[in-house]
Amino acid sequence: MDLARLSTDALASFAVFAEHLNFTRSAEELRISQPALHVKVNKLAESLGRPLYRRQGRVLTLTREGEVVARFARELDVRVATFLAEVRGTAPTRPLVLAAGEGAYLYLLGDLVRDILRGRDDDRRPPLKLINCDRARMLGAVRSGRADLGVGVLETLPDDLHTTLLASYPATLVMPADHPLASRRRLTLADLDGHALVLPPSSRPHRVAVERALRDADVDWVLAIEAEGWPLTLHFVSLGVGLAVVNGCVRPTPGLVAREITGLPSAPYYAVHLPDRADDPRIDTILTAIQRSLDTDGGERR
Repeated sequence: MDLARLSTDALASFAVFAEHLNFTRSAEELRISQPALHVKVNKLAESLGRPLYRRQGRVLTLTREGEVVARFARELDVRVATFLAEVRGTAPTRPLVLAAGEGAYLYLLGDLVRDILRGRDDDRRPPLKLINCDRARMLGAVRSGRADLGVGVLETLPDDLHTTLLASYPATLVMPADHPLASRRRLTLADLDGHALVLPPSSRPHRVAVERALRDADVDWVLAIEAEGWPLTLHFVSLGVGLAVVNGCVRPTPGLVAREITGLPSAPYYAVHLPDRADDPRIDTILTAIQRSLDTDGGERR
């Protein structure tokens, strides 16, 4: 490997490319031509002797080596920014990048994000940059260094990331307030027998877990409709399309109620970050704020 050819310019360009995984948008942000960016990325890969991304149709994904290089490039960018801030006697302004999905932003992180973006409560909290993505992309963003911190439901803990349990919520059944099952404080899987359910698409982990539990309990049920996202799920319930099994953090909209269902696994929300970021005071500050917010909000903590 020719380390002399490993330029900081190429690393900085690759960091931008790794964030977008799109040559057009990356070149526009860098204000260079697409061919020039292709040359930079290809020369970097040649210098390292490893492919940094792969193409599947029109979709680009980082290789394992690409994730490592992207993480290093972003860390280098942070160190340079910190160094320049120290020399100039100014405070570093790089935001903390938080990656999470729709459910986490809606029901766990919303109040905290609003307060930080409006500059409320605690001036020590770093400015935020948000990424909205599914669980797989959240983990990928943390591994590649694109995100400083990720939040999501994890049934299996990754062995290459540091994890912190934030809260665990039981599964609940959401239904109209006048539904016969609404009079009970707690339900079992058998209570769902014969009902039409609003569920996520079949590929989603939540759908897989619910179907497996209902099958094991020999419960006969009907799929009312598939819905992507909790807000649309609740909307279909309010229309009378069917009942919905959701994570317990999901707040029913007016006219609906939620009752806990025994026999279904809880949804554990974790915060994840790279192990070498454990001493980063910005991550510690945000984690502490999230945990305090959830304690106030009443999440089932373990």
